[in-house]
Amino acid sequence: MGEIINLLSYTFMQRAIICGIAISFSAALIGVILTLKNYSMIGHGLGEVGFAALSLALAFNLPSIAVSIPIVIIAAIIIMFISQKKGESADIIIALVATGALAFGVIITTFTSGFGTDTYNYMFGSILAMTLKDVILSIVLTVLLIIIYCLFYNRLFLITFDETNAKASGIKVTLYQFLIALITALVVVVGMRMMGTMLISSLIVFPAIIAKKFTTSFKGLVIMSVLTSIICFLIGIVASFFLNMPTGAGIVFVYIVLLAISSICCRLAKI
Repeated sequence: MGEIINLLSYTFMQRAIICGIAISFSAALIGVILTLKNYSMIGHGLGEVGFAALSLALAFNLPSIAVSIPIVIIAAIIIMFISQKKGESADIIIALVATGALAFGVIITTFTSGFGTDTYNYMFGSILAMTLKDVILSIVLTVLLIIIYCLFYNRLFLITFDETNAKASGIKVTLYQFLIALITALVVVVGMRMMGTMLISSLIVFPAIIAKKFTTSFKGLVIMSVLTSIICFLIGIVASFFLNMPTGAGIVFVYIVLLAISSICCRLAKI
């Protein structure tokens, strides 16, 4: 316990924890909707787009956030537009965008800066390098998501479970689909510093999947998903510090262990 208290005395750890809790909270909120609508892989796809955007920023010595946000948002809107308007499978569109963006990012990196420390940090995360700007950005994003959930909870619920009824009720489903795409893009961009482009999708997918094993209500799913996300993050960051392993990978490992335990418990409860 003394070592943990001493750990929390460091400014970089305080920033990492604040950012991590905020990003985990945001990712869990948006993850519930994406998972229920079978868009769970969009986080992975946008992570690859984020890698391409970051490679472009490094190549031309541009601010990473300023380059990443518009590119990832455009990619998210394109994925939603094609899958909604053209009737194409979301998985196919995400796979095409993800592999294309990853190839583009690798080519840019190979011919410019090369795979150095900066590239490695962007790919696998560097939460201990969080700045005050990252803290502010993650908090603003979390507050924005909470406001959206509070204002449009009933509409998001209806759109998630029954788009046909939502359209019949006069809800502008397409507008909300693009709002979801926009928020997802922001969560991915902000979360890339924490988890890296390769692992950011785990923050979106795992909490909702684990929560679905214990509750069927939408509200219960949201609450349990958020709690699961935050608890797994805290365990993961502490474990990664003491075991000297990458934080992103440590958090994912905690998710996997919890998913395995919850699956076993559910099976035993049915016997």
